[in-house]
Amino acid sequence: MRTDTNRSLSPLVLTLLTGAFALVCLFAFQGWLAHSADIFLAFAETGVSWCF
Repeated sequence: MRTDTNRSLSPLVLTLLTGAFALVCLFAFQGWLAHSADIFLAFAETGVSWCF
């Protein structure tokens, strides 16, 4: 039986997906650094700050 094993993502697509994921993570981290106190206070007001 012959199996086609050449069905992986091309290196360009893989690079683009990795770059997009890294950019999303960077923006999320920057948002956390800029607004962490506000986020924590909002959680404290609603009673879910114990999970941090």
